[in-house]
Amino acid sequence: MKMKLGLAILALAVALPAESSMAQTNPRNTLVVLREIDADRYDPARSTARSAGESLYMMSDTLVALDYDMKTIRPLLAERWDTSPDGKTYTFHLRKDVTFCDGRPMTADDVVYSIKRWIDPATRSPVRWRAGPVKDIRARDAYTVEYELEQPFGELLYQLSLFFASIVDRNSVERLGENFGVQGFNGTGPYCWVSWTPRQDLVLQRHPNYRWGPDFYQNPAPQVDRVIWRISPESQTRLAALQTGQGDVTQYIPAIAVEQLRRQPNVRMSKQDNYFWDHFLGFKVDKPVVNDPAIRRAVNLAVNREAMVRAVWFGTAVPANAYLNAAVTGFDSEAAKLVPQFSPDQARQVLDEAGWRMGGDGVRVKDGQRASFLVYGLQTQAGQQYLQAVQADLRRIGIEMRIQLWDATVGWGRLATQEFDAFIMSYPYVTATDSFALYFDSRNRPTPNRMNWSDPRTDAALDEAKTALDPAVRAAAIARAQRIIAENNVWLPIAQEQLWVAASSRTEGVRAHGIYGVALYKGLDIRLTR
Repeated sequence: MKMKLGLAILALAVALPAESSMAQTNPRNTLVVLREIDADRYDPARSTARSAGESLYMMSDTLVALDYDMKTIRPLLAERWDTSPDGKTYTFHLRKDVTFCDGRPMTADDVVYSIKRWIDPATRSPVRWRAGPVKDIRARDAYTVEYELEQPFGELLYQLSLFFASIVDRNSVERLGENFGVQGFNGTGPYCWVSWTPRQDLVLQRHPNYRWGPDFYQNPAPQVDRVIWRISPESQTRLAALQTGQGDVTQYIPAIAVEQLRRQPNVRMSKQDNYFWDHFLGFKVDKPVVNDPAIRRAVNLAVNREAMVRAVWFGTAVPANAYLNAAVTGFDSEAAKLVPQFSPDQARQVLDEAGWRMGGDGVRVKDGQRASFLVYGLQTQAGQQYLQAVQADLRRIGIEMRIQLWDATVGWGRLATQEFDAFIMSYPYVTATDSFALYFDSRNRPTPNRMNWSDPRTDAALDEAKTALDPAVRAAAIARAQRIIAENNVWLPIAQEQLWVAASSRTEGVRAHGIYGVALYKGLDIRLTR
């Protein structure tokens, strides 16, 4: 293992010379962003891909923005807002200087159209629930929007900061139809659509009128003329491009390369400490073997997360010793204490006391049932590596875990079935309630509640967390939900990723943001020195 690691670092050092002798090849004042994969389309209401959000945050705006702390809501298209005493109506007061890329002024009618289009069942948005229990959205005048809910929804402002809630131009949507976000796009963002060659380049140009960026940027207007989002599937090619002037910035950095890049004098690195992107293994709690709480607890006790994360992520992730990142709004420290920590001896004791006896083949047996379960997941390098580590740890305590990984083209379909006993997933979130309401509400079975977790106490806590007017009551409710889930070991938390962004020597002002996994967000402070 050490020899392989050393060879990998050596190969990386060869690919990344300290100083490039090649001339800078990018066009003047054009930022080239390198990424691993493309999106299927750039329609905010119809794509949940991070790769779509990366560009949509630059091409469009939302009513509100989320600051770098991932907690504070800031004005964006709405310069201020009011909430009714019953928590059911939000009144957004819009800026009056906003235009779309084609120069048309944005008004309240555009906001109403965009949100209603998002939540319209005909749009088939997979995330329309994020808009809350909408009763009606209406324009009170040209620059005032009333957003009325059936019941209070304390998550609303956080959800409206996500790219799904982007304001789009109705004329462009109706003109392009199904090809909106494929053949063109018209938004109010700092950059405007020029062209898209799928799986190659998405080209954007500066919005000449834009000056309404969020106040956590030093510059309210874009600083570069063009942005090219370039697909570069091979990690070594992406990293070498930063050194040879063929690329300017990327967040798609192999974990093993981060420390090497930090030592490169012509690469600038930025890290977001408040990054909420976690990996976990979830149990289908109604399937044989994993329906036994003793099995789920033993799995949590048996896995050496610290060693596993160190071996897989090389210091670019931390062990997930809780269901949520401690920096997220709504995190409950008492729930975190309920997550079992590494103790193989205690895991064996739990299984012994539950009647799981060691079989002749090294796998425990109870009532004729072998302690064996099947886990599904998408085929990724990290997933394959950490599942093998989990598999080895479980074998030592007498549990057999069988692994089946799928290519993403078929994997999502497989993960919607009942064929498996457990599964792995990684995901972004913005608050504790956002995460738990998505995954543990019984009404979200069979997906995304793939655990088939159905518990009236959990549902009641989540409903209260979403609807209570008093922030303290909401916090207590989501804490209660976290404790219930932790006590029942519904997941094996795996890792909490860190977000690193690498930029070329000519690129200044890059600061990792991280909303929904997106590093650059608006990118307003980014400038090029040559």
